[in-house]
Amino acid sequence: MCPQVSSADRSPADVDLLAASLRADADDLEGFAELLARKLEAALPHHTRVQRRRAGIVGPKRVTQIVVTLPGERLELLTLHGGVQASAAKVSGGIALKHESLPLEQWIGRLSSGLAEEAGRSLQARQALNDLLI
Repeated sequence: MCPQVSSADRSPADVDLLAASLRADADDLEGFAELLARKLEAALPHHTRVQRRRAGIVGPKRVTQIVVTLPGERLELLTLHGGVQASAAKVSGGIALKHESLPLEQWIGRLSSGLAEEAGRSLQARQALNDLLI
């Protein structure tokens, strides 16, 4: 069992720093999705599911979907022909109750806040948050 991290050990600066880091990567949306997927898979493998597909028969697989499941919320990012579609769903008992489309900026903010809240619950999540900032 991981030791608990008190809310005093995390600051709003953690959320702001993570959000700024993610926004900086978002200029190239395809590259952003690839980088975010790798970071989330490495840092929070139990909370992250990534789908990848090839564009044709040969070539590299590209990220088509990122799903991050946090307590009470599921955040999803779909890649669409050089763009992205972001959404969030309120979750209760594993069932999505309410879906909403979000602008990428707002999705990044929700992801950052959710990850910071998760970091407040466990040392492992806190380390994952720090890894995302690197």
